[in-house]
Amino acid sequence: MAFTLSINGRTHRVEEDGNTPLLWVLRDTLGLTGTKYGCGVAQCGACTVHIDGKPVRSCVLPLDAVGAAPVTTIEAISGPEADALRESWVARDVPQCGFCQSGQMMSALALLRTIPAPSDADIDQAMSGNICRCATYNRIRAAIHDAATKADGRTRT
Repeated sequence: MAFTLSINGRTHRVEEDGNTPLLWVLRDTLGLTGTKYGCGVAQCGACTVHIDGKPVRSCVLPLDAVGAAPVTTIEAISGPEADALRESWVARDVPQCGFCQSGQMMSALALLRTIPAPSDADIDQAMSGNICRCATYNRIRAAIHDAATKADGRTRT
């Protein structure tokens, strides 16, 4: 079956079964390998993408459920929040193995775009579906706080 998808601001026409998870279309058909396969059951968050700006686990989302909604992958994140997150991620030395980082960044970005100055509880809730095998959770939380400060121009004390 043919599907027309809006991914990272570009239109793609793909011939796939409607039950194919979006993750495999992104990785195998379109070559967008920044989105990772982790568990295959939407429990680890490595496959997180944005659909209409909301974080979604692409490993369980069938292609026919995407519809015309715009999909954004880690390859195309931009804007002040995304720039601040990248900078803070590096400054806080968040990644170790790096495997979960695209999903972590996508969830953190969605959080900052909804709650510009999140509390620890906001961060814990938003990031609860993302597992880090290296357990850098404290650095992730600190980097999100730093990014929130940078994105809105405040100076953190």
